[in-house]
Amino acid sequence: MCNTKQTFNRLTVFKHYIKAARLRTLPLSVSGIIVGSALAYDVGFFKVSIFVLALFTTVGFQIISNFANDYGDGVKGTDNDRRIGPVRAVQSGVITPKQMKRVIVVTSVITFIIASALILESFGKDDFLNLILFFVLGIASIIAAIKYTVGNRAYGYSGFGDLFVFMFFGILSVCGSYYLFTKHVAFPVIFPAFSIGFLSVGVLNLNNMRDRDSDIESNKNTLVVKIGSEFAKYYHYYLLISAFLFACMHTIITYKSPAQFLFMLAFLPIFRHMLVVYKNRDLKDLDPELKRLALSTFLFAVLFSVGVIL
Repeated sequence: MCNTKQTFNRLTVFKHYIKAARLRTLPLSVSGIIVGSALAYDVGFFKVSIFVLALFTTVGFQIISNFANDYGDGVKGTDNDRRIGPVRAVQSGVITPKQMKRVIVVTSVITFIIASALILESFGKDDFLNLILFFVLGIASIIAAIKYTVGNRAYGYSGFGDLFVFMFFGILSVCGSYYLFTKHVAFPVIFPAFSIGFLSVGVLNLNNMRDRDSDIESNKNTLVVKIGSEFAKYYHYYLLISAFLFACMHTIITYKSPAQFLFMLAFLPIFRHMLVVYKNRDLKDLDPELKRLALSTFLFAVLFSVGVIL
């Protein structure tokens, strides 16, 4: 009976960790890897093992970020009863700060091991410069994932979250994965990297628009807090329209077949989402839009990749 109860308790705690990992954010995190890999495949460079390891590495970085965000906002009181959105694990007390710190460390170690396997699989043991470069990038990615909300100088609390998301979800994810296959970066790859980056920042901006009031009370100075709700909406439109334009620019420059315009289908729900944001008056109504925009970004990545490969 005692063993059964312990097993049940462990399963309950495990479920809380799974919830804190925020699995709904994972499709967004792998979007850049999918695009970068498809672009590499299109020029004759692809290896399944690199693709799989890159996906697992990126998922690891995202889970670290989600755990760290839960911990950082929880201990600072940013996650409170006034915050719109799902109740977080540390905020509710189902996971203690000490337990969350422990799982952040464990996840970071596992992710670093997977990232190391990815780097070795891509470059071998003799390409010293690329090995060092990507090991440094791997460590930097883990630090960036943690420092978004953790610590006295958390960049998410000073308005730099947008820049880091653009760099890591867009440029590094697309161009970095492309480089893992090809060992170089072609200029046209920059355009879809910008598209994924802008769409990812759009998800963050929407999240910050939703949480603006509680962030102000908690001294979390996101870009939305700094520029205000009205300008945040215009900024949101700019991000999503720019993502569309950069994808179009890549297609025009590299045009081979009409299939390359498949990605436009993903922008139908994205432009509809823009209309919802434009009409929005109640911040609570923005919460379901987060999932829609994240999934639309994933859809864009898939359709863009299919169009490139066909």
